[in-house]
Amino acid sequence: MPWLETDVRDQRVQFVIAATRPQAQMTEVCRVFGISRKTGYKTVARYRAGGVPGLMDRSRRPVRSPGRTGPAVTARVIALRETYGWGGDKLAVLLAAEGVRLAARTIDRIIAREGLTRTDVAPTAARHRFARPAPNDLWQIDAKGHYPLATRQRCYPFSVLDDHSRYAVGLYALPQLTTIAVRTALTDCFERYGVPEAMLMDHGTPWWGSANAAGLTTLSVFLMQQGIRLLQGRVRHPQTQGKVERFHRTLGERLRWWGVPQDLPGFAAAFAAFRTEYNEVRPHEALGQRPPTRHFRPSRRAYRATPAPWTYPIGTDVRRVNSEGQIAVNGRRCFVSEALVGEEVACTRLLDRVLVVYRHMYVRELNLRTGRSVSLLQAVEPGPCP
Repeated sequence: MPWLETDVRDQRVQFVIAATRPQAQMTEVCRVFGISRKTGYKTVARYRAGGVPGLMDRSRRPVRSPGRTGPAVTARVIALRETYGWGGDKLAVLLAAEGVRLAARTIDRIIAREGLTRTDVAPTAARHRFARPAPNDLWQIDAKGHYPLATRQRCYPFSVLDDHSRYAVGLYALPQLTTIAVRTALTDCFERYGVPEAMLMDHGTPWWGSANAAGLTTLSVFLMQQGIRLLQGRVRHPQTQGKVERFHRTLGERLRWWGVPQDLPGFAAAFAAFRTEYNEVRPHEALGQRPPTRHFRPSRRAYRATPAPWTYPIGTDVRRVNSEGQIAVNGRRCFVSEALVGEEVACTRLLDRVLVVYRHMYVRELNLRTGRSVSLLQAVEPGPCP
């Protein structure tokens, strides 16, 4: 039996912890996890060599690709794509005029590989659609590029979309994209619809900490305290959040049809009208031409304004993060995250590394041999549920 499809990385971490305990029997541990002994030994070896990042699924791409398009031609394709925005069929003509013979299909592969697929034009229908199996399994959040206002201010559309039903859980006209503004909007969603199991977001502020290597912010810690599992899309891969990206395109088209508002109250009113129309009236192709409200229901997980203290298992090595975002390990100060200052984290010793856990999520891996550490917040690929 292979690894389960959900939380594969975390299951592998748990396997390595169990398999490396004193007196552990590899045969028995593999039987409990439903994998072969060969897979078990390979998993332990991968962790010894690369830590938790070494346990991620590896690309099946060949090590060597003799027929791969050269870097100079690839760079030229990228330049032409960014200049004209055309596809392979048209760019092949331009390249041929320059003496470069390249198939249109090859050009389209380069465009996709380099993350240059256009999202501002209507694409062809997807061959396969992926969605979480139930409402509130995953919410996608994102902020659309701002609209300028007549008062020289800005309006930032902030959206919260349910992955399964495409239901617009929230759509807010924010004057600034700050932690306080986003947290207030999300709290409103939680109070009305409950708390989701997981949330998917990009590497944007204020939910991602670009100023530190850990990636955590006070907003992401607030979400983790509600028991929400955080997932990040890959950098320069907006297709990971395809549903909310498509939602924003539909919103932009509707605003242009109605007339783009000129002030913040006008945007708030337009967003309220659009959200009602989108959720309750507009037929959705992926839902069999039924509106999202037919497929959505509130979460059974209630929002807690004051989350209950987290209790780690008995015997866990618990440390408190100091004012500089560090913990002491083996007499050495190791950085975890400034967003976790004052919080308790659990440390699990695993071979020559220490895994740092905050509540229900792995957040950091500390290498005691080299002194280096890496973030364990997961990036997800577009497609099936991670």
